[in-house]
Amino acid sequence: MNLDSSITRRAFLEKAATITAIGFAAPHLAVAGQPAARPKPGPNSRIHVGLIGCGGMGRSNLNACARHEDVVVTGACDPWQSRRDAVVEQFKDTCKGYRDFREMLQQKNLDAVIIAPPPHWHALIAITACEAGKDIYLQKPMTLHLAESFAVRNAVKKHNTICQVGTQIHASENYRRAVELIRSGNLGPVATVRTFNVMNQMPDGVGHSAPEAAPAGFDWDLWCGPAPLRPFNPILASSSYNHCSWMDYSGGWTPGMAPHIIDLPVWALDLGFPLKTSASGGRYFLKDDGDAYDNHEVVWQYPNFTMTWMSSLTNSYGFDFEGDTQPRRRLGIYFHAANATVAADYGTLKIIPEGDRMKGMETPPKSIPPSPGHEREWLDCIKSRQQPSCNPSYHVRVDVPLLLSLLSLKLGRAIQFDPASEKIVGDSEAARLAVPKYRAPWKFPKQYLKA
Repeated sequence: MNLDSSITRRAFLEKAATITAIGFAAPHLAVAGQPAARPKPGPNSRIHVGLIGCGGMGRSNLNACARHEDVVVTGACDPWQSRRDAVVEQFKDTCKGYRDFREMLQQKNLDAVIIAPPPHWHALIAITACEAGKDIYLQKPMTLHLAESFAVRNAVKKHNTICQVGTQIHASENYRRAVELIRSGNLGPVATVRTFNVMNQMPDGVGHSAPEAAPAGFDWDLWCGPAPLRPFNPILASSSYNHCSWMDYSGGWTPGMAPHIIDLPVWALDLGFPLKTSASGGRYFLKDDGDAYDNHEVVWQYPNFTMTWMSSLTNSYGFDFEGDTQPRRRLGIYFHAANATVAADYGTLKIIPEGDRMKGMETPPKSIPPSPGHEREWLDCIKSRQQPSCNPSYHVRVDVPLLLSLLSLKLGRAIQFDPASEKIVGDSEAARLAVPKYRAPWKFPKQYLKA
């Protein structure tokens, strides 16, 4: 990942521009001769923040940071010029625009970056930012491949990076009350948790688009980056919602939404890694330009505990969360315990007793302090140098089950995983497929697989 030290930064950037001009993006390489490390912001310092990926979610994260007086926005990066120009205009007194994230990461006046491009870019940009000495807010899904998950975690550790993964629902008051309830012991042992996210895109999914060229000022080759280069599709490019219809760029709706949802049982029950993952499903009915599954069912086996996941794009019934009969997106979590079932979502926390087994049980006291806000917590941690609540060492326990489920779906069989060695066992093909192969000349940084 390191260039020969004789190559200057200017020469590297000129070479990158030349390669891109003929149709290839330059590979992930740490730029030699990097500027001297910028001193980390102190308690009374202002934090210089940049945004990589100027779509809706990234701009929302940036605005949540920029409203604080101790934040200065100094960079905006996107291969789509109109999107990055919009951010530069919003913060025109301090912000400079960049097409290529590697050039922006060389900016001296930059402490931290929000990483919010399409998911196929998350791991590579996060690791590059760690190497450049920048703290990172990394949008979910953290990664799309099992090896990427551990590589990001290890890079964050190696480079002493402060990293918050963007599962902002973790900051909600309702999730805190649910964790306190589950951990109180009032419910008795929890043997099964069921999680789901459903909607109805029938019959046309995200739709169809006639072939067309990428808009002027849009570097489509760089947008595709380490993923396969396919013809430009305006539906795919338009939004993170639509990304979830293409496997190569999102992994489908399971990585798209499950990080928010299974985060609650992972947190409340302090789950490690699953021992066995079994998934089924496929693309059954939707007829659109995408290729991702429209139904996905997963069973994760932990010691003395089972968790399930259901994703459907062909029916939006949400069990106790159904509300009205209009098709819409619904999600939820069920904790099935000896004394009661708890039904929860972002704002719901409902106890369904088993007979009178909850009689006399008192509501547990509030013990988890309120969050200052997911982005604000990250900013505070940049100053304190303490990891935030959704750092990769925690979030890898959310990310890994989802990635194992995609492998199981692809192979059509269960995947065995050894939590101690953090490796797939008894399946050499699955272990091989767990390590991504990036489109040349981009390269997966395998050296970060060593903890």
